[in-house]
Amino acid sequence: MNLHRASGQWRLGLTLTLITAACWATLPIALKLVLQVLDPITLTWFRFLVAALVTGAWLGVRGRLGGYRALHGRGWTMLFVAALMLVGNYVFYLLGVQHTTPANAQLLIQLAPLLMALGGIWVFGERFRAAQWLGLALLVAGMALFFADQLAASAKAPGYVLGSALVIVGAIVWAIYALLQKQLLVRLGSMQILWFIYVFASLALLPFAHPAQLLRLDGLHWALLAYCAFNTIGAYGAFAEALAHWEASRVSAILATTPLLCIAAATAVHALWPQWLAPERITPLGWLGAGLVVAGSAAVSLLNARAPSPAKTR
Repeated sequence: MNLHRASGQWRLGLTLTLITAACWATLPIALKLVLQVLDPITLTWFRFLVAALVTGAWLGVRGRLGGYRALHGRGWTMLFVAALMLVGNYVFYLLGVQHTTPANAQLLIQLAPLLMALGGIWVFGERFRAAQWLGLALLVAGMALFFADQLAASAKAPGYVLGSALVIVGAIVWAIYALLQKQLLVRLGSMQILWFIYVFASLALLPFAHPAQLLRLDGLHWALLAYCAFNTIGAYGAFAEALAHWEASRVSAILATTPLLCIAAATAVHALWPQWLAPERITPLGWLGAGLVVAGSAAVSLLNARAPSPAKTR
């Protein structure tokens, strides 16, 4: 099977990955606030619906809605499985966010890029140098320390274990989606893949959604809901394009810094509007873990960076 290879434009891939990380870092905060007035399925359905409409219009203007003829049996199967996995990620993650803080949810979901990194090495033959393996070890150790700190502070909270388990399931299915997305780039453009997934998800979730709840939203929650919806387009558009230009293992390492960005965003929101969001409780052990995550991510992604081999025709 003809495997996808990154284009070699690693600077562009890095920039797109940082945009994705910023979007995902602020997303759980907005989701937590919107969940006060909207149920998880309806919120997820609305995000996919907006993404489907905007992405479909973008592809239509460029005459790229007909590219699916390039797919055959195996390709269609991969596309449907990728869609199911991404729907599962959205639903499980959002259900988990209801029972955890934004930072806790973002920490646990980092299992997803770690699994994607290992999958990139196993499936696509991506290679790590010794310094990068050391960086990955630091990253894993940092995540373990941070999680231990948060677990000690939150283990007695109602539903914390259930919420954590749901986020972990969301991480597993996301990693499967991401690897399928990368391989599908051999036949389809990234936005074509995402548009199909958005449409599929909108139709699949519609029977379980309650659109009438949208009529009860005030101006603030409409603004937050709109941000959640357009965050979907920006984050996954940037992520998909990053995979086209950079190795999956390196994209995943940068995305591992998302919890730190989320902590900073949550701290800022609490400082400005303390009635909206409870403060994150982090001890020195947790901050040590956070520092190791940053150091590990930098080592994996940036140390001894070298341009990969030229991409094959997509």
